[in-house]
Amino acid sequence: MERIIIHSDLNNFYASVERKLNPELLGKPVAVCGSAEERHGIVLAKSEEAKKKGVKTGDTIWLAKRKCPDIVIVPPRFGLYIEYSRRVRGVYAKYTDLIESYGIDECWLDISKSTLLFPEYKGEKTVVRGGETLYSEGFLTHLGDCIREDVKKTVGVTVSCGVSFNKVYAKLGSDLKKPDGTTVISKAHYKEVVFGLPVEELLYVGGATKQKLCAMGLDTIGKLAAADDGKIINAFGKVGVTLLKNARGEDDDPVKHMDDKREMKSIGNSSTYRADITDMRTVKRQLYVLSESVASRLRESGQGLADTVHIWVRDSDLKDFSAQKKVRHTLLCGEIAEHAYDLFEKNFKPPFKIRSLGVTVSGFDNGQSQITFDEQSSNYKKREAVERCVDVIRKKHGYDKLQRGIVAEDPNEMHNDVKATHLIKPAKIDYPEE
Repeated sequence: MERIIIHSDLNNFYASVERKLNPELLGKPVAVCGSAEERHGIVLAKSEEAKKKGVKTGDTIWLAKRKCPDIVIVPPRFGLYIEYSRRVRGVYAKYTDLIESYGIDECWLDISKSTLLFPEYKGEKTVVRGGETLYSEGFLTHLGDCIREDVKKTVGVTVSCGVSFNKVYAKLGSDLKKPDGTTVISKAHYKEVVFGLPVEELLYVGGATKQKLCAMGLDTIGKLAAADDGKIINAFGKVGVTLLKNARGEDDDPVKHMDDKREMKSIGNSSTYRADITDMRTVKRQLYVLSESVASRLRESGQGLADTVHIWVRDSDLKDFSAQKKVRHTLLCGEIAEHAYDLFEKNFKPPFKIRSLGVTVSGFDNGQSQITFDEQSSNYKKREAVERCVDVIRKKHGYDKLQRGIVAEDPNEMHNDVKATHLIKPAKIDYPEE
């Protein structure tokens, strides 16, 4: 029999939690927004009422109010949202221990071997299609509905469920019927449901990938599924293999156990500034501030060295730019910051107005890289030892108690513990290679 994978997506999660705790918000358009004073004033989550008025995640507060004058703005309470997320996962754990988080409000569940834990289904559980015995759509819908109703009853928030035979299609299904709905993409009928959808609906197809596929005439999932393997692999390399498998319903990625730690893909930090940055020296200083935090977190993570540095830039018009470059394996703040500044310098010349900056590293070696003669001649190990000593001092006396000279140029930055600050950063970026 095929696997039974459920993807659960908590509906308008932050706003739903706020409305549960404040019933006066029920029926009103609500948006959870960052601090306007700290220039984090964007919509992080919105209610269905606000969504119907055109309010979108990422809108500025003033734009949200222009679209919906009676919208109620509430500040985020992230600790509370984490607690509610844990409660919801507690509901899932009643049915399976194969629970893989995909952010604070989404999870995959593999219930293939635990369907007997669900309330009894009175109809036919299986059907025969082409000589193959498959689960019936009625039974699969029942399983998704049970999860939805249990979450609603136990926690008081709603969830949309996609039920399918693999993770990619289950994720796709959870997006098709919102809020509070169950969508089944069965092995018997997946082509009818999936193949006509826009290609960008497929998991991991971002903006840049969509543009490239559409330029090839592959604007639907079905067209991608039917494409020539060689053509796609030639255009996208190894990623092309994954794109084809996902489009064709051949994804076989397992759902991780609830106690497994998710593999860390990247470590980053970003910040939005009270006033626009307009000069290169301030940009460099802020990139050092961010890189210091990133390097410290990289050393704490045990992931080893990183071989790719990314930057993210948002200007005063809220236009985003991102770029990356391959570098010699490193975990040193100085090297990360200089690579980040090099990327910025190659892509921006004054005059400019920068609202936000971000630095991220990826491509971890998990401690497998060997030190080279080049690294030995540049005293890499000595510089690493110094940075680790700084980590120890900061841990004992406070992160902000020891700063680099370039950071000390600005007295306002001397006590900026950027590492401990909750920062809002884009969730999904298509990085072009340098």
